[in-house]
Amino acid sequence: MTADYAGLLHVLRPETQLVVGAVLVLFFDMVWAKHRPANRHHVALALGTISLLMAGYEAATMGATGPVYGGAFMVDQLAIVTRTGVIGLALLSLALLPDAVRLRHPAEFTAILLFATTGFTLMAVANNLLLAFLALELASLSLYILAGFNKTDPASAEAALKYYLFGAMSAAFLLFGFSLLYGLTGSINLDLIATHLAVRGQPPLLIVALVMVLVAFGFKAAAAPFHLWAPDVYQGAPAPAAALIASASKLAGLVLFTRLLWPGLGGTAGTIAHLPLTVGWAPVVALLAGASLLLGNIGALAQSNVRRLLAYSAIAHAGVMLLGVIAAGRTGLGPLFYYAATYGLATVGAFGVIAALESGGRVQQLSDLAGLYRRSPFLAGCLAIFILSLAGIPPLAGFFGKFAVFASVLQLGGLQGPAGWLTILAIALSAVALYYYVLILKQALVATGAPEVAPVRAPLPARLALLVAASLIVLLGLMPSLLLGLF
Repeated sequence: MTADYAGLLHVLRPETQLVVGAVLVLFFDMVWAKHRPANRHHVALALGTISLLMAGYEAATMGATGPVYGGAFMVDQLAIVTRTGVIGLALLSLALLPDAVRLRHPAEFTAILLFATTGFTLMAVANNLLLAFLALELASLSLYILAGFNKTDPASAEAALKYYLFGAMSAAFLLFGFSLLYGLTGSINLDLIATHLAVRGQPPLLIVALVMVLVAFGFKAAAAPFHLWAPDVYQGAPAPAAALIASASKLAGLVLFTRLLWPGLGGTAGTIAHLPLTVGWAPVVALLAGASLLLGNIGALAQSNVRRLLAYSAIAHAGVMLLGVIAAGRTGLGPLFYYAATYGLATVGAFGVIAALESGGRVQQLSDLAGLYRRSPFLAGCLAIFILSLAGIPPLAGFFGKFAVFASVLQLGGLQGPAGWLTILAIALSAVALYYYVLILKQALVATGAPEVAPVRAPLPARLALLVAASLIVLLGLMPSLLLGLF
């Protein structure tokens, strides 16, 4: 490995901004804001926002330089847009920070959110197994803490414990899979792993390594049957933490997963375009996608808890994203990135509405949304945009995201074969999903609710975040080339 320290410092500018920002948030809270309790929330929010904006600027303006530091980092167009995207989603999540009354330690929450974002940005540029594992665990450990941050709520502690236990298990699977890959190829660099496998073929032990890696990423992506943590975490975590888990975490994880599978293990993909199937990781990912689509959509139909409904919806969306992973080797990463990014915006927005409503108490049941159009027309309008985008209604971004992914999968072999059948299944289940999304809108826009409920006054940062997310969903739906043109 060539130790290019100048290149390393250049590549790590966004992460440097984020870590310095986290330290400054804690420092100012300890020496100044802690003695002025009324200001702690505002100081943490302001410093966290400045840090994320500076990191986002560094990420967006960094040119594509290719492999850096002996190939450990890959700074290409995908890395640049992914870093910018996860920082933007983290910024929207931070804007949902609860007020000083409900969040006793805003500085610690903000600092951990910045550390989680550091993990996401490192995942976007990771090009070797060790860096990928460290970045993934930095993000995961931060998210476990954020999920259990509300110490006054037993559901939050339960969410953190379950998330940690499932996450630790997936980390063990991932480390075992990576160690087997290193043992088989003698390298942790994805490019060298691909070269070695192309020259020396595919030993039987490689199948075990692939299974370990796929199980681990199945846990991280909440894909069925490794999804059991998701409903409890979405239900118990504070709304900003749930928004971060459902958006930036998923975008960064999918990009890392795709970079590992295609550039690193692309020679072992196999195919699902036609029967008989060619053995490889693609048929296994297709099985995970099909199971996630079925279980996520059917499970969501039975939910009366809005957070658990969004969790099962996320499992179903993970199935669509896995279809995009399979197609990415042939059609490129544009459809997958577009889908994951716009899904993240809609999810952050949905949890943003929940966070705004929680100024009057926890929002769990669908009936808690009743009469929202009277309590806050702005929140009701934003929620309608987010939910309709998740449902895939044109002209919102969710519609074009699904269209782009389904079209890319059909390019693999048309309707004749497993890829085409999976696409038909995904389209049919998208129609099923309309039912449970309409249930949310029915409560928010049609049900009258209790007449004595007071109007909702969302904080200014939360309103700005919701306005930005809703505007981007409409804009990217009308002009998808703004994102797709980047690839």
